[in-house]
Amino acid sequence: MEITDLRLLIARDLRQLCNEIDAFTSEANIWRTEGSVKNSAGNLCLHLCGNLRYFIGSVLGGGTYRRDREREFSASDVPTAELLQEVKRTMDTVDATLAGLSADVLKNPYPVKVLTEMITTGHFLLHLYGHLGYHLGQVNYIRRVLEK
Repeated sequence: MEITDLRLLIARDLRQLCNEIDAFTSEANIWRTEGSVKNSAGNLCLHLCGNLRYFIGSVLGGGTYRRDREREFSASDVPTAELLQEVKRTMDTVDATLAGLSADVLKNPYPVKVLTEMITTGHFLLHLYGHLGYHLGQVNYIRRVLEK
């Protein structure tokens, strides 16, 4: 695995997140939950951005972003344009941070313990990419269910 590959894949999926949010025909549906859907697409979008900006931008990149995980899941009625701007900021932060890392960093322990044991930075970046894909699929599903 190369950092360049991760940069491309994460950027691709964040662009797709923009496409999914932008594809909602009703802004209200971005914040709706229904049936077994416990988190809205808007909250998942905020969660993904907060997760990546913190774990990549702040922890690895030394940025100043302060994560508010509670808000990621409690905010509602954030305008679509603001959500898209947040994804764009996330894309810029992640890309700049990953561009500044050397390949050796992937073999180093991730700077903070986040899972049950210490893991390499490469392992954790793959975890973050999987997390992004998982929630991106949920956003797509929520949009298709609510906007039949």
